[in-house]
Amino acid sequence: MEKNNLTPIDHHFLESIAEVLTQARKNAKTAVNLSMVYAYFEIGRMIVEEEQHGAKRAAYGTYLLNELSVYLTENFGKGFSVGTLKNIRQFYMVYSKDQIGETVFSQFKNLPTVSTGRRFYLSWSHYLKLMRISNIDERHFYEIESVKNDWSLTELKRQYNSSLYERLSLSTDKDKVYRLAIEGQTVEQSKDVVKDPYVLEFLGLPELPYYSESELESRIIDHLQQFLLELGTGFAFVGRQERFTFNEEHFMVDLVFYNRLLRCFVLFDLKIGELKHQDIGQMQMYVHYYDRQVKLLDENPTIGIILCRDKNNAVVEMTLPEDNSQIFASKYETVLPSKEALQKLLQEQIEDEDGGENE
Repeated sequence: MEKNNLTPIDHHFLESIAEVLTQARKNAKTAVNLSMVYAYFEIGRMIVEEEQHGAKRAAYGTYLLNELSVYLTENFGKGFSVGTLKNIRQFYMVYSKDQIGETVFSQFKNLPTVSTGRRFYLSWSHYLKLMRISNIDERHFYEIESVKNDWSLTELKRQYNSSLYERLSLSTDKDKVYRLAIEGQTVEQSKDVVKDPYVLEFLGLPELPYYSESELESRIIDHLQQFLLELGTGFAFVGRQERFTFNEEHFMVDLVFYNRLLRCFVLFDLKIGELKHQDIGQMQMYVHYYDRQVKLLDENPTIGIILCRDKNNAVVEMTLPEDNSQIFASKYETVLPSKEALQKLLQEQIEDEDGGENE
């Protein structure tokens, strides 16, 4: 049979084959990276124990690392500088005393454990970043989120620099702050998907002396992948400027998402100025429309989030009912927030809660 008479090969078939190979290569790379992490832990243990044996000799640690660096470089090539060996030693010193909840990663039970019973799930580059986080609860949170969400090193650094741990901690109670360190971010109710503030430094808006709400929306669409990562777990994009008609008037919802974990629509309305009570009323109408006309019977109530540059909490509280669980107002930042300032706020919040319990 001539080639021209053959039925064209289904493109989906070709993509499926490519996906199998891509995943296989990814798995192989992951296996190699994990093997090195386990090897570095063992090397770190051996270095520390050898240093302890020679502790009576002055500057023995420095001498040991210099000699080991020369020996490994001669036998294994580049990659074993004194600086790298110091990192390996520090890795062991941090993680030999560090345990993390295994139930979060039940799908990785086939991974080996080191002598302390610890498992490792990420690349060496991830752990180089993580081991420099001194707060053990915060370190556990970022490790859990990196595994759960398959964060690259770049994304891990971005989430850390955006103070995700502090932002989530400030939006919840003390008991849930503790859960962040053993489970990561959990999504069980509507307020769990809301951040305050949202950090949108990736939009590049500080470069603009002025921008409109349409410009803000366009920038978000242009950086949709980063925006979805900022939103968090379970979000899928539905559309922008979603139109509906009510009483012969046309309305547009700026951004519509769906959260697979909560099984509900999440609407975003963008405001570049100060939040007004009319904005909250408009969002209430959007939410009611989606609840009554769009969502399916087995889906959960719609969530509405007004994303604004500035907000007055008193206006929000007085406009919304006390038992509100559907409408939220959050600020957005176009630059990375001060980690130190957020840590101070978090500490003050915890102290206030402790003081309230003791009264």
